[in-house]
Amino acid sequence: MRLLVSEDTTTPSYWLNWRFLLCAIWVLTSILLASFLIWKYERSDNSKSERGETQQERPRILHYDESWKPCLKEIHPLHLVVFRLIAFCLLLVSLSLEVAAHGGELFYYYTQWTLTLVTIYFGFGLLLSINGCLQHHKANSCNDYHVSEVVEQGLYEPLAHGVNENEVELRKQEHHCSRTAGLCGYLFQILFQISAGAVTLTDGLYWTIIFPFLTIRDYELSFLTVVAHSLNAILLLGDTALNSLGFPWYRISFFILWTATYVIFQWIIHAFVSIWWPYPILDLSSEYAPLWHLVVALLHIPCYGIFILLVKIKHLESRYVEVFCCVSVFPAAIMLLEKMGE
Repeated sequence: MRLLVSEDTTTPSYWLNWRFLLCAIWVLTSILLASFLIWKYERSDNSKSERGETQQERPRILHYDESWKPCLKEIHPLHLVVFRLIAFCLLLVSLSLEVAAHGGELFYYYTQWTLTLVTIYFGFGLLLSINGCLQHHKANSCNDYHVSEVVEQGLYEPLAHGVNENEVELRKQEHHCSRTAGLCGYLFQILFQISAGAVTLTDGLYWTIIFPFLTIRDYELSFLTVVAHSLNAILLLGDTALNSLGFPWYRISFFILWTATYVIFQWIIHAFVSIWWPYPILDLSSEYAPLWHLVVALLHIPCYGIFILLVKIKHLESRYVEVFCCVSVFPAAIMLLEKMGE
């Protein structure tokens, strides 16, 4: 997987040229843009929501149950726990086998950074899902007793108190929906969004550009390499289909910072040690290096946009499913109650 060292990367001439200058401009511009988005949107989320500006600002608010609750009410949260447990185990085994086979130098690759990030995401998500299921079980136990008591009072004194089962249920839902997520919930959502963009960028570049290029040099495609460039995407798509996390567009800023951190990490290493570049597009000795850096920077937009589209389609379909269930189930329940009343 190593590429040949074309030049000594520790010499000043390797860095003091127009190629590195342009690459540094692209990277620093991306960092400044990402920092501006974080400053503008992340800092003002709570204040804007308290002022109640518009409906369009509300998707920025993350509710406390979105990190562990499936997108459909018909799916029990325990199903998401099982899926994340299986995904975490598979990714952890895959990552461990990769490290055992190639050693620590494997983390020179952006692929392993991404695989490690996705593994952390599923491990963190597993903990949040387990905690959420425990809260869900306790809340249902308490609410069943409370609702039954209030409904019983409402049946005997409907006019005096003006309370019925539907009103209690609505109040309960409003109370749950008004609770916002804590720090762990926001960190988990950010991990999800960085992982989604990084997986799309990594696997897309590998299978469309890097792999065809390396096959010319008799590159062997091992089983672990295929797993590292496909399993993370498959599992992340499955989690995306199940979870109820939002995908605000401005969170692309963290994805940009993630990639920029990797590029700067490579620059620092190669400035002190003349070693091989993990990817040919990072080699600054090529006259096409500034073009490659610019192309990869621009690719962050479609890579992140693909998941924005997928999440919007998923939420749209889940709403149709809920409407269908309401239309098909509720009339049947009403007819059954009418027959019981007769």
